[in-house]
Amino acid sequence: MPAPHRLNAIEIADLGKTYASSGRDPAKRALKGLNLNIPAGSIFGLLGPNGAGKSTTINILAGLVNKTAGRVMIHGFDQDVNPRQSRAAIGVMPQELNIDPFLTPRASLNVQAGLYGVPKSERWTDELLDFVGLSEQAESYSRHLSGGMKRRLLLAKALVHRPRILVLDEPTAGVDIGLREMLWANIRKLNADGMTIILTTHYLEEAEQMCDHIAIIDRGALILHDETRAILGRTDARTLVLDIGERTDIPALPEGVRAERRADGRLAISYAPSKMRADRVIDALRLAGVPIIDVATENPDLEDIFLKLTARN
Repeated sequence: MPAPHRLNAIEIADLGKTYASSGRDPAKRALKGLNLNIPAGSIFGLLGPNGAGKSTTINILAGLVNKTAGRVMIHGFDQDVNPRQSRAAIGVMPQELNIDPFLTPRASLNVQAGLYGVPKSERWTDELLDFVGLSEQAESYSRHLSGGMKRRLLLAKALVHRPRILVLDEPTAGVDIGLREMLWANIRKLNADGMTIILTTHYLEEAEQMCDHIAIIDRGALILHDETRAILGRTDARTLVLDIGERTDIPALPEGVRAERRADGRLAISYAPSKMRADRVIDALRLAGVPIIDVATENPDLEDIFLKLTARN
């Protein structure tokens, strides 16, 4: 029977993973009781520094790594109780180009569909090839494809069994701007049709633009999870960028306000909105005789927040 409609596409509870010691390498605790719910229909960013546990989490979701502890629900199916159904509900586009060089794109998709038990009558190989822009290369050996075309083929392979959830592991790493835009156009189409997208990326600007929810994990534990706009709005920091003409000195400002002269000559003034209003900063400058020719505001971006939360002490 199909799983009932759920508010969460994936539910992770107390997920733990410890890799056994090997040779001189001691045992490694990669995940430490991770709790995370991923809303159905979202484009969800799973972020973290290298070694945070992102790949381990994804590999557990894909059924490639066995967890040590915890519970994983995928599209309403318990991974331990219904492994086949839970695995069928998810597709993974890996970062590595794991493509058989001696198969054509058409053959690669048909083999992948066979592995998932998709009957020939239900396969949508031609539509997938068209969707990712590989119709003209359908009968070319994969070893002759460019790196960008291989990325497109990886996306198509992840979709052969029509999963409800798609995981993209660093999908745009090392690709050109044109391919990146094509990939994201495809992802938006899939999401508009109801597919849940889970994205890992080191391009934080990309995550900020694409994702409506973001979770940041570090050292195997969740440190932040919220809607993207809420994350960007919760940071108590703002910057006023002022054109003050030829004035070169930086006047005295209220306590807690920092000023910095930028390379373009503008004055950047940082302050905490919870402690001070912008008009008080402007008034202090006017009282000091500083001419204000133009003013703009800057809010912290995702990179600022990410670096603050994952800073290594």
